[in-house]
Amino acid sequence: MVLKQSGSMRELVGKKHSLTHDKQMNNVLESRVIETQEIDPLLFFVAGKSLFKGERTYWADPSLNTILVGFGRAYEIEVNGSSNRFQEVESDWKRLVSQVNDKGTMKYGTGPILFGGFSFDPLRSRTALWNEFSDATFVLPKILLSVVNGKCYFTFNHVSTVGDKESLANLERLSNQIVKQIPKQICHTQKDLKYEKSEVNPERWMKSVQDVVDEIKNGEVEKVVLAREMNLTFTEEISTEEVLFNLKEQQPMSYLFAFEHKNACFIGASPERLVKKKNSTIKSTCLAGSIGRGNTMEIDQKLGDELLHDQKNLIEHEVVVSMIKDAMIESCETIASPDEPQLLKMRHIQHLYTPIKGEAKSGVTLLAMVEKLHPTPALGGFPSDKALEKIREVELLDRGWYAAPIGWVDGNDNGEFAVAIRSGLLREKEASLFAGCGIVADSEPISEYSETNIKFKPMLSALGGLEDENNR
Repeated sequence: MVLKQSGSMRELVGKKHSLTHDKQMNNVLESRVIETQEIDPLLFFVAGKSLFKGERTYWADPSLNTILVGFGRAYEIEVNGSSNRFQEVESDWKRLVSQVNDKGTMKYGTGPILFGGFSFDPLRSRTALWNEFSDATFVLPKILLSVVNGKCYFTFNHVSTVGDKESLANLERLSNQIVKQIPKQICHTQKDLKYEKSEVNPERWMKSVQDVVDEIKNGEVEKVVLAREMNLTFTEEISTEEVLFNLKEQQPMSYLFAFEHKNACFIGASPERLVKKKNSTIKSTCLAGSIGRGNTMEIDQKLGDELLHDQKNLIEHEVVVSMIKDAMIESCETIASPDEPQLLKMRHIQHLYTPIKGEAKSGVTLLAMVEKLHPTPALGGFPSDKALEKIREVELLDRGWYAAPIGWVDGNDNGEFAVAIRSGLLREKEASLFAGCGIVADSEPISEYSETNIKFKPMLSALGGLEDENNR
C-alpha cells in the first residue's frame, strides 16, 4: 500500500511523495467549502486540462443530482496484492478524515471526498495495458467542484505537514484562474478522426463460450460472465473531453465517470448502480438480461415484451436479484424491492431491472457493502468462486477496472459506486473497449457475440460521435 500527499506550492500540480504511517498520524486534513456561481461541470473539466492533465476525475449520477469534478491529488491511497484492499482503503480514509480541521465541511457531495475504483479481480495476472492502475486507487482532489441538487460548491483540500507553505488560499486562487479559462463550448474534432478497429480474437472467444456452455451443462458451474476486448487506433490523440461530452449527450440515463491516472484515462457511461449509501439508507440495482432496441416504437415494445417473458433472461436476472437480496438482508434491518423486474431502456439496449432499498444495520459501511456486492452474478457469474476461477482460466483479456466498482465516499461514509461497464481505457491515440455477457446452459456463441457488439456501441459512438460505428 502506498499513501501519498501533496508537496509544496511549487509542486501544486506536480510531484507527490510517500508517507509513513507515523508521519500520516501527525498530518492535518485542511478542507474548506464555499458556495459558488453556477458552473458547467463538463466545461470546468475541460478548463482544468492545462494544469491538471492526468489528474482529473469526473462523476455524475443519472439524475444529475450529484456531479463531482476533481483536480489534483491532495492525497492518494493505492493498494496492490492485498486480499484486504477494501478494508485498507476504508481504514486509511477514516484515519485521514478523523484529522480534518473542520467537521462542518463534511456534507453530502461536498467537503473531503475520496474518488476512485478497484480492479475486477486482484488475483488475475496484470498486463501492461493496466500498468497505471492498481487493485485499488483512490484520490482526494485538491480542488473539487460539486454540483449538488443544482447548487455549485468548491471544496479545497490540503494535507498539511510541518513547514508546508501550501495553503487553501492558493488553491482557491488557482480555481479562480481555471474558472476564467472555461470555454464557451467544446470543440468537436473527434468525429473527424479516422481510426482502425480490431477485435481481439472473436473466433477464439466464441469457442470459449461454447466450452463454458458444455461445462455448465455438466454441472460444474451455473453461470459465467465472459468479456472480450476491442481496440481502436486513431490518427491523432483522443479527446477525453469530447468523449465525455458525447457520453453525456448520448447516455443520459447512465453514471458518467472518468478517472485520469498518469498517461491513461478510464472512462465510461454505466447504467448499473452497485450501491449508494446516504445516512442509513442503502440502495442497489439488479441489472441482468438484455435485448436490443427497435427502430420503431412498435418493434421496440415487442422486443421489451419478449425480454420480460424470456426464460433464459428471467433466470439470469433472478440469480442476480437473489444474490443482492441476500447481501442486503445480512447488512440491513429491512429491505424492499418490486416482485417483478422492470425494463430499463438505454440508447442501444434494454435491460431487466430491479431496484432494492434497505435500511443499514449499525456499523455497516459503504465500502463494506461494495466488498459484499462485488462481483454480482451479472458481472462474474454463479457460484461466484467457481465462476471467477473459470474466467481466469478462459478469458482472453485482463479486465483491469472494467466491470469493477468505481465511485466515491465522503467523510461521513456517504457515497455511491457504479459498476464500470460500457467503458474503455484511453491512452493518447489508442482506446481499448470492453463488453461481456452472461453465459448459461442455453447460450449460443453467435448470439452472445452479437450481444457484446450491442454493448460496445455506447463507447464506439462516443469515440466517433456517430450513432452507428458501421458508418465508418
